[in-house]
Amino acid sequence: MTESVRQSGDVSPEQRVTEWDGDDSRSTGADVDGEVLGVDPAELADEDLIRELQSLHRTRLDTLRHAADSALANHLRRTAEMETEYLARHPGREVDPSRLRDA
Repeated sequence: MTESVRQSGDVSPEQRVTEWDGDDSRSTGADVDGEVLGVDPAELADEDLIRELQSLHRTRLDTLRHAADSALANHLRRTAEMETEYLARHPGREVDPSRLRDA
């Protein structure tokens, strides 16, 4: 475990977002100038939502390892927004049996 994780009380990056951005942008989806960052996921067609999710997941590790704290905070927020919207649209999503563990 890294020193920074231990000092932060063993919380996930998602829980640390407010530490990084230092304002209310996490809850409003706005940057420090009040500009909205990204389209509301509810306004996206299914194809567009999937494409945005693919892009976020493709860039995840690079953002986690190398992006500024504000960029990581925005990435985490957008990923949560997009995934929440996906799950709201597909509550009975198909689960691949090969991805399940024995109980």
